[in-house]
Amino acid sequence: MLKPSFKVRFKAFLVTLWIKSLRIRLKTPESFAPGILGVWHKDLLASAATFKNWGVHTLVSESNDGDLFATIVQNLGYSVIRGSSTHGATNVRHLLAPLREGHFVGMALDGPRGPALQVKQGSPWLAKSSGRPLWLIDAKYGAHITLKTWDKFILPLPLTSIDIEIKLSL
Repeated sequence: MLKPSFKVRFKAFLVTLWIKSLRIRLKTPESFAPGILGVWHKDLLASAATFKNWGVHTLVSESNDGDLFATIVQNLGYSVIRGSSTHGATNVRHLLAPLREGHFVGMALDGPRGPALQVKQGSPWLAKSSGRPLWLIDAKYGAHITLKTWDKFILPLPLTSIDIEIKLSL
């Protein structure tokens, strides 16, 4: 992977500080164990804050926005695999090895382009192929801004609290 530009690294540094300021309250079921952390695209920042320094392997799109997000999550202790569901299942398959080794992996359920809140095929396929659970991440925000984007991306304000509940997918 190419080294990101100074501009991307600087933005990532600022966003990383912002993410570290968030107050996360995590609720998990007793059966919570390594598997796929399925997040809606709108909740990417909250999820990044929740699982920082867990060593999660995550799939990040190869777009310009993906360059920024990949740098941010690497700053937070994630292992990044570049690719997306729009480029076929080949990229998703790179998450099989970390799953089989007992790691958590993370990916946007609705992919990099949507439609919003509609599960793409990658996460269910990965759960079936690996035999690992697909965990759904449900975020409830304190102070935040909702952007007018395809996914209604949520920007939690610095220092706000976020309640994250993990649920097993059916």
